[in-house]
Amino acid sequence: MAENHAHGDHPGERAADDPIKLLAIRDTTLSVDEVFRAVGDDAAGGTTLFVGTVRNHDGGADVDALGYSCHPSAEAELRRVAEKVVADHPVRALAAVHRVGDLRVGDLAVVVAVSCPHRGEAFEACRKLIDDLKHEVPIWKHQKFSDGTEEWVGAC
Repeated sequence: MAENHAHGDHPGERAADDPIKLLAIRDTTLSVDEVFRAVGDDAAGGTTLFVGTVRNHDGGADVDALGYSCHPSAEAELRRVAEKVVADHPVRALAAVHRVGDLRVGDLAVVVAVSCPHRGEAFEACRKLIDDLKHEVPIWKHQKFSDGTEEWVGAC
């Protein structure tokens, strides 16, 4: 007789007990490999990774350089955002790191990843993680444009 393999019957179909594996705000170079390794989970059938890089333009102006700075509460807010994603999705593993300090065009500014039992869940959870991080975690971007002007903007 065939076994029942419906979704939800196996413990791996549910969220892990402690899925938040890596959260950090750093002034050093970010590693996609580190974040990807952090979310490895044998029960995960889908892993979604998002990498945000410094682009050479914003709002029609050429960007030469930028710097990120954060409020002292930023890591706590990052944890709150991650905990909400974990509460709302069947996350097996989650990781998020954001860079602060001076960056150049092409540098990695943020790397987030989420592993879930299935790909659709992984995409949804990762999208929620990066969107909420950008809107709720107090990290600000100071852009310097090639025409000599500059601006401070929220990270979103």
